[in-house]
Amino acid sequence: MSLLPRTADEFSSADYWERFFRKRGEKAFEWYGDYNSLCGVLHKYIKPREKVLVVGCGNSELSEQLYDVGYRHLTNIDISETVVSQMSQRNARRRPDLTFQQVDATQMCYESSSYQAALDKGTLDAMASEEEGTLASRMLAEVGRVLAAGGRYVCVTLAQEDVIRLAVEHFAGAGWAVRIHCLNQHGGDADPSAFALPIFVLVCTKFRQPPPFAVLEMCQGEDGAPSRLATVPELLARVKERQAYALMLQKMRGGTDASSTPSLTLCHASMGHARYTLTVQDSPPSAKVPPANHFAIFIVPQGHESDWLYGSAEGRAQLASGAKFRRLIVVAMHRDQEYADMAAVQAELSPMVMELAPPGMPPNQQVPFLSVGGDLGWREVVARGVSGLTGEYSVEDVRGEDGHLYRRLVFMNNTQLVQSESRLQSSAAASTAHKKRSKKKPKPSASDASACRVKGQSVDRGFLCCTHHEVMVAGLSLLGTEVISDRDVLVSVLVVGLGGGGLPQFVRDFVPGAQVEVVELDPAVLDVAKTWFGLQTDDRLKVVLGDGLEHIRALQSQGEHSYDVIMFDVDSKDPTLGMSCPPPAFVETSLLEKVCKLLTPRGVFMLNLVCRDSVLRKSVLERLHTVFSTVFSRPIEGEVNEVLLCSRAGGQGDKSSAVPKELPQAAKSLQGTLQKQGHTALGNPQIDISAMLKDLRVA
Repeated sequence: MSLLPRTADEFSSADYWERFFRKRGEKAFEWYGDYNSLCGVLHKYIKPREKVLVVGCGNSELSEQLYDVGYRHLTNIDISETVVSQMSQRNARRRPDLTFQQVDATQMCYESSSYQAALDKGTLDAMASEEEGTLASRMLAEVGRVLAAGGRYVCVTLAQEDVIRLAVEHFAGAGWAVRIHCLNQHGGDADPSAFALPIFVLVCTKFRQPPPFAVLEMCQGEDGAPSRLATVPELLARVKERQAYALMLQKMRGGTDASSTPSLTLCHASMGHARYTLTVQDSPPSAKVPPANHFAIFIVPQGHESDWLYGSAEGRAQLASGAKFRRLIVVAMHRDQEYADMAAVQAELSPMVMELAPPGMPPNQQVPFLSVGGDLGWREVVARGVSGLTGEYSVEDVRGEDGHLYRRLVFMNNTQLVQSESRLQSSAAASTAHKKRSKKKPKPSASDASACRVKGQSVDRGFLCCTHHEVMVAGLSLLGTEVISDRDVLVSVLVVGLGGGGLPQFVRDFVPGAQVEVVELDPAVLDVAKTWFGLQTDDRLKVVLGDGLEHIRALQSQGEHSYDVIMFDVDSKDPTLGMSCPPPAFVETSLLEKVCKLLTPRGVFMLNLVCRDSVLRKSVLERLHTVFSTVFSRPIEGEVNEVLLCSRAGGQGDKSSAVPKELPQAAKSLQGTLQKQGHTALGNPQIDISAMLKDLRVA
């Protein structure tokens, strides 16, 4: 028997409800929750002594149950003559003072300010489904008219987006206080096929004089502390978050799915600040999981949420495989939040994460909390700022799993990506390295020396944190042994994309003949690199502020410049493209041709490519092959990155199909040159050139 509307328009049709109640007969219609699930919040806002208007009562038992616990001033109205007749007859003897009247809620006959409360269970949802919400708007206006100052409109609703927006905007615009309670309809052992959406109770309070500011609040549960929101869109966003969470819970109760990794953010109840991000990782059905290992929680060390193992789907799958649980919840802690210790985090998370348990887990099952080394890790934000191009950023020090301290630049619009990273060393070690400098070389100024140091730490310029940077340095071997081994040979390098400056600084410091020019679009990035990552510009390392694309076009049109090496290490700000590095314009054929013309005959073009779209990657490689005689690829293990090394040597007609035989000797020569330069400058560069070129192959 069809009981729910087949179309949205039927939902507000008087004829539909007339047919519905005839078919339903005497059975109560409680799909918006019964008295037991609603009584807590209803008693909080509606008092027994008050005069209450029940709008669109239907054949719900709610009014009868309220009457039985002492509410004797209830006036029930409905547009259906059938239901009014049924309810009047049903209550004539047992509840003689319970009144039922056939009244159109959009044009009520009651005097203004004659009621202290109005109770609506699903009527707003029915009326708002009518085109453009005309009926609902008229009903809300009538409710506002008949309520006295201090009166409350208490509406039980599913909070469909258009419905809740209509009501909230109506009452907030009239200067009423608006509060929304989210009531969980089902417990953790609920039938996964049951109705998933939570029930909301909208409470709008009429003021005698509207306050000078909006009063908008959200509460979890009937007794949850209210969280104050500044705008209507923020309040509506909280509602959508709760609905999405309920749907996610229903899906996860239905079974495990290793291909789906839903995530959610838990916020501070009263402040609203993001505190934890939880990602669900299920093991595939084929995984060998011990029978007792149903569920576990893994706490990511602070500052490591963007590491491949925790921040990528592939990494989390590997983590879950190693943990050997049916379901693993990966928990990342947010910056700007304080966490006492593992016990405190466990106590805070336990009530919420148990809702995410896999189906079939035995009751009272012990759920382990896992971590690296048993602690929460460590992170300290050392600087904040705002880029006019990229927005807010954070410079923060974290402790690595190897025990070293690392400095990271993170942009807040993509907190899962570390923009730049450098390892820190003690200032004593840095001072010893500086003393090894030649007396003819200028010493760093006091501002330079202090800029990259915080609490006795400075940037270790001999250590490259990113493997793709190490591969780019190793790619200098393609210039040939003679160029690398001769300290008097000038090696001109153009780098597009500065970041923290670790790559160009390393080349300048440890390649004796290097002249490095960097193009960076964002002035804020240059300031961060100098202030917090120890970048020191001089006559051998210069930074030009500007658009890398325009800079290359200008250089090529001038025809006065050539480079032995051109490196592209610039990311895309559009995450929807399938290629996060570089932006598509940097690999257009016309620009690649200009890059090739800017190279010396021995020159090498190096591209950091991060592309998840196999079709797009193939297209990029095809374009590179049309321009360069040789294209080598070096994949980065455990990451999406690969470094493409492209050479123009041999001309367009001489396409190379193998790695040069002399490359191992050139790599050995480069290693020796770096080590020798390191002993006379900043300590030993910590890079294995041969290892970086071991997996080099023709693309």
